[in-house]
Amino acid sequence: MSVKIRLQRHGKKGKPFYWIVAADARSKRDGKFLEKLGVYNPNTNPATIDLNLDQAVQWLHNGAQPTDTARAILSYKGALMKHHLDGGVRKGALTQEQADAKLAKWLEDKAGKVTAKKEGLSKAQEAAKAKALKAEKEANDKRAAAALEAAKVEEEVAEEVAVEETVAEETAEVVAEVAVEETPAAEEAPEVVAEEAPAVEEAPAAEETSEETEA
Repeated sequence: MSVKIRLQRHGKKGKPFYWIVAADARSKRDGKFLEKLGVYNPNTNPATIDLNLDQAVQWLHNGAQPTDTARAILSYKGALMKHHLDGGVRKGALTQEQADAKLAKWLEDKAGKVTAKKEGLSKAQEAAKAKALKAEKEANDKRAAAALEAAKVEEEVAEEVAVEETVAEETAEVVAEVAVEETPAAEEAPEVVAEEAPAVEEAPAAEETSEETEA
């Protein structure tokens, strides 16, 4: 039976993660498998890989063929290196102690590279965050300066309007005063002297009639 070491898809749409499995080459990609060897999660940075190194190497010893992606993962975790060193031990090219020492050194160097990569990513994230904060601060400063300038312009306009209103009021008062001064005083009506009515002449006493004389 031909065995492949490959990835089996899990997770949800847009955020998949994978099981690293040893499966019959004739089975479907997400079908039955012979053994689960680990988990690969590409949604983190760097990607998270949890691999059972000894079991993966044992399947390689038994002739299992990894797919391209699985081969890259096995190489990254040192499974191919251990498989190679175990072949040297079987051939007598080196002892098991030497093979274990070489593998430990390789894993240590690899861990150092991974740590450096993580630190580099952290620094890059911090730099990006600082840059974003700086850009946000500059934008806030610009908005504050624009608001201050707008308030200043509004204040100047209000002062100009107040000055114009004051000038208009003073002008109106001056015009009113001038109008009052130029209005002529009302001419006094001439005093009418009342003329004395002519005295009524007394009528002359009636002459006594001759009859009254005789009486």
